[in-house]
Amino acid sequence: MKYILKLAFKGTEYHGWQIQKNANSVQEMIENAIHLLHGERFELTGCGRTDTGVHASNYFAHFETNIILSENFVYKLNSILPKDIAIKECKLVNANFHARFSAISRQYQYLIHSQKDPFLNDRSYFLYPKLDIEKMNNACEILKSTSDFASFCKKGADNKTTLCQVHSCNWVCDEHRLVFTIRADRFLRNMVRAIVGTMIEIGLSKINIEEFKFIIEERNRNLSGFSVPACGLYLDEIVYPPGFN
Repeated sequence: MKYILKLAFKGTEYHGWQIQKNANSVQEMIENAIHLLHGERFELTGCGRTDTGVHASNYFAHFETNIILSENFVYKLNSILPKDIAIKECKLVNANFHARFSAISRQYQYLIHSQKDPFLNDRSYFLYPKLDIEKMNNACEILKSTSDFASFCKKGADNKTTLCQVHSCNWVCDEHRLVFTIRADRFLRNMVRAIVGTMIEIGLSKINIEEFKFIIEERNRNLSGFSVPACGLYLDEIVYPPGFN
């Protein structure tokens, strides 16, 4: 039987989702918790990697087992897991489902706050200077017609292609908080954080729209902006074909 877990986690204390040597990961914490419950180690397959410190509002992982899980499996699992990881749902899926490869789109959000707030530490990026949101949203329109995102890909990443299709992206301002939302068919490593860093330079009038277009066309990571801190980044939504979730 194949099950899917829907979960959320605060990534501050973890080196991403995927198991790594000598580093805490979300995957390892959940696999260890399941092992405590059933005495059997289930290997989880996640919907994608996340970098150190990145959060997830909605994350999916699947696993296979011959064990019929109890109705209170989620409750028991949550009672073992730390407070920064929460299982929302566990249910059966068909044998062809794959948490990563069955996804048809992903959505990330990046949060910025411009007024010091102790409750947003590790959950949002504190940036005091005022940004020009209109210019940044103009840059979003450019991204929607962009196909190659090599300029926003981490150097040395093992991507077979740097082609992506951005379905939507925009900035929204709410008093002292800014939210950047971007949905695409796939994302490159460090892509969202590099895009946000470059757009901040647009918002500060350090570069203009024509220079932004040039950066994209040159396919050179050295030309784009800084990579913003991981604390403000959230994997917000994964979309699967109807019937999967």
